[in-house]
Amino acid sequence: MTLILGYVLAIAIGLSLGLIGGGGSVLAVPIMVYVLGVPAKSAIAMSMFVVGFVSLLGVIPHWQQGNVNFKTFMTFTPAAMLGTFLGAKIAGLPWVNDTFQLVAFGIVMVVTSLFMIRQSSRKPQPSSVGAMARHEPQPHHGRLPTWLLIPLEGIVVGIVTGFVGVGGGFLIIPALVLLGGIPMKEAVGTSLLIIAFKSAIGFMEYLNYVTLDWQLMLTFTLAASIGMGAGVYLSRSIDGRHLQKGFGYFVLAVAVFVLLKR
Repeated sequence: MTLILGYVLAIAIGLSLGLIGGGGSVLAVPIMVYVLGVPAKSAIAMSMFVVGFVSLLGVIPHWQQGNVNFKTFMTFTPAAMLGTFLGAKIAGLPWVNDTFQLVAFGIVMVVTSLFMIRQSSRKPQPSSVGAMARHEPQPHHGRLPTWLLIPLEGIVVGIVTGFVGVGGGFLIIPALVLLGGIPMKEAVGTSLLIIAFKSAIGFMEYLNYVTLDWQLMLTFTLAASIGMGAGVYLSRSIDGRHLQKGFGYFVLAVAVFVLLKR
């Protein structure tokens, strides 16, 4: 029964990735740990494989619709992959136990949920919309230049991915819109491609020190892929932003559960 529930929730992960370009990956680890009984470090590694593979599938329809910005991808991804590698290295240190990682994961979930709730309530400013339409980054007076800010954000998001296994779409998409100056649809498609690449590098590093249930991981990936296909199809008629607030509150509830369990 728990296995069936795990697969149903895996479909929900894919739905979230297909509809809003992120968010669902933050549920993969708690589902594997608390529903399917997978050890924390193995669950983080498996979630990287699942989210990376499903994100790569999700890129295909976005690429066909011209919603993947390869220039921005090349600016963000190398730094994100480096950050993911470093995060996975840190996770492999002897003093980083399962409890420490799950507490860190719970904190990341809280931040993710609050960010999603806040973003869903924010109305786009006319100046921001204009800048996005022109594919121009907005000015950042007194701040670091955009060409430096984007890689720095990539490293930070990558470290979070490598250490706790989340895709980081909730951070990548706003960064691509605000710093890269690309439209929301392009940001979603580009984010999925970035998530696929950095998840792959993190997964390969985790293979050095965790044991995986390959059958469970592959069947979980299949279920999430089905959800992704459904999410991409539904996104043509449903605005994912309308679902973001409710999903954010759900993630917050799961985060509280994870922290209380530790």
